[in-house]
Amino acid sequence: MHVTRDVIIVLGQRYQSMIGQGETPFYVFDESEVRRRIRSLREALPEDTVLCYAMKANPFILEAACREAEFLEVCSPGEYRICQKNSIPHGRLTISGINKDPAHMRELISSPSKIHRFTVESAEQFALLESLAQEMDVRIPVLLRITSGNQFGMDASAAKQLMSGHRNKPHIDFRGIQFFSGTQKSSPSRITRELEKLDKLIESIGRECGAEVLELEYGPGLPVDYSEQDGARRSARDREYLGALRTSLSSLRFNGTVILEMGRAMAASCGTYVTTVIDTKVNRRHSYAIVDGGRHQISYYGHELALTPPVCHAVPTRHAAEPAIWTVCGSLCTSNDILIKQFGGSDLAIGDRLVFPNAGAYCMTEGISLFLSRDLPRIYLTDASGEMRLIRDRIPTDPINAFQ
Repeated sequence: MHVTRDVIIVLGQRYQSMIGQGETPFYVFDESEVRRRIRSLREALPEDTVLCYAMKANPFILEAACREAEFLEVCSPGEYRICQKNSIPHGRLTISGINKDPAHMRELISSPSKIHRFTVESAEQFALLESLAQEMDVRIPVLLRITSGNQFGMDASAAKQLMSGHRNKPHIDFRGIQFFSGTQKSSPSRITRELEKLDKLIESIGRECGAEVLELEYGPGLPVDYSEQDGARRSARDREYLGALRTSLSSLRFNGTVILEMGRAMAASCGTYVTTVIDTKVNRRHSYAIVDGGRHQISYYGHELALTPPVCHAVPTRHAAEPAIWTVCGSLCTSNDILIKQFGGSDLAIGDRLVFPNAGAYCMTEGISLFLSRDLPRIYLTDASGEMRLIRDRIPTDPINAFQ
């Protein structure tokens, strides 16, 4: 299901019974689009590039993502349990995360099924993993995460110190380094600069530490434009960033394995969020539409949600002689719950559906889901045949917010 006018046709006709009054809000994730998007990324990059899907972007599309990407990034015991429920082999998991639980690490390291890679965020984490590997008398593969200047990873000097003693670490197999500086990169040149610096760092590690870097795991943080209506412009911007990434990767002196870790760039286009207008009013000459969802369910827009109007379609679309400019608000009792400040795409009425494309990454997990004890929305998946199936029903949150 492509998130253009096709969404309106599909959701407005074929699934009309499912999106009737009282059935929203919900998400639809298109497995075919996940696979198409990952394949298109692979085709745009150097032939030997390896792909890793950061499952925190959307844990509901693991099956489709695993068919196209070689590895999954797992950042918590909960994410690991989701992988187990989906029968994802250990050999496809990179265990990341700034907080590695000792009991969980012991479970993973002692398992006869070996984890693909463990990332190391600090000297303390290194000591934990080395101690457990020594206790189990196994050798574990690690990637040292280099900080971009925040709480994640460690300084290059600290990583070099750990790698300098690599010959005396029989239970640690240094595979390489990991670097991720954030999502939604504002310029392709930033990707180029980062890879140039990483190339120099890898050379200095070999020169100063006598350690060979075999792998570079890099998170390019490719941007997703949530406000651009013109599909051609979105595609041109996408090609610009991917072209810069391809050129920079091809220019590396480093000749080891490059793993690109992505979440938003792989998952965003597969998702659609649907909510219903349940009230309209005019307060002090401003038109307001209240929907049964809210900003907590499409928080991927971040602080720019109200300031930069996202792509949104109304079903049905109706035009008035003097159309109102609507402020679309959610069901939370907070003035921050504004989805769109200036919606003029249709004259809204109670019962209309608002359809938000590009809702495949983060929106279903990153919001303040427990505020006001609202139910968590339904989630549907569509497969290659177009069949839409319910994979998670509404979940009441009031038991979580109540005394047990």
